[in-house]
Amino acid sequence: MASIWGKLAGGIAVAGLAGFGIFMWVTAPERQPPSHWANLGEPDLANGETLFWAGGCASCHAAPNASGDALKTLSGGQALPTPFGTFHVPNISPDPQHGLGSWTVAEFGDAMTRGVGKNGEHLYPSFPYTSYARMTAQDINDLFGYLKTLPASTNDAPPHDLPFPLDMRLALGGWKFLYFDKGAPRVQLANASADVARGQYLVEGPGHCGECHTPRTALGGLSKDKWLAGGPNPEGEGTIPDITPGSQAIGSWTVADIASYLETGFTPDFDSVGGSMVKVQQNMAKLSAEDRNAIAAYLKAIPAR
Repeated sequence: MASIWGKLAGGIAVAGLAGFGIFMWVTAPERQPPSHWANLGEPDLANGETLFWAGGCASCHAAPNASGDALKTLSGGQALPTPFGTFHVPNISPDPQHGLGSWTVAEFGDAMTRGVGKNGEHLYPSFPYTSYARMTAQDINDLFGYLKTLPASTNDAPPHDLPFPLDMRLALGGWKFLYFDKGAPRVQLANASADVARGQYLVEGPGHCGECHTPRTALGGLSKDKWLAGGPNPEGEGTIPDITPGSQAIGSWTVADIASYLETGFTPDFDSVGGSMVKVQQNMAKLSAEDRNAIAAYLKAIPAR
């Protein structure tokens, strides 16, 4: 009898190890193939600057309360409180020791589109690579080229302040398995015009609008069937409005109304932008009128929630 129980225990142990091995294999950090980043040529710095503002890089990576030219010194250090703990935004300036100065475009691109760090580690989705995964390789190259023209900073951000077991990056592989779709469209829009398609790229990709405007599950993944339908602020204060065509917030606005709001910060009723949207609107104001109109056209084309 003892030998039977011993064999059973041994079998369970082997099955457990096998299961753990399969989990590790399925959830291991996955980079883009090297060919994805090959032969991109010289970056288009003007397009890189457009993507810099569209992506809101300065809103998180500049020093707290930075303004003017200081917005382009991406020294990091801002704290992002969430229900899962506090994340500290890293330095992404061109400094080779403290920022991205020693990174290659492939390493930067893998972080942006696969959530994999320079050393092959999983990145926390407080960095919105789940949206940036929709960006083209050329746009990644252009953005990286532009970032390298900005001032360097030697600031070191503090480590994330996360409770156990969330401080173990191993678990992020499981989170990615559940929630990371590697750039699939958030909504399917048949016969989309060029404006709507451009707006979809900006909103779902670099603009990462859904990271705040879409509610999340208990594990922090986006509720895909409630795309842009609003919900609790992921940073813990207040709520983020529904911005679909059926919303009470902007459902009655025209394409021109939305585009004007993104440019000026004023609603059709002459109320002004507030809260965390202030920085977003200031970034959107730096885009071209064509891109703001494209964003507005997309927001009017998606399904109401």
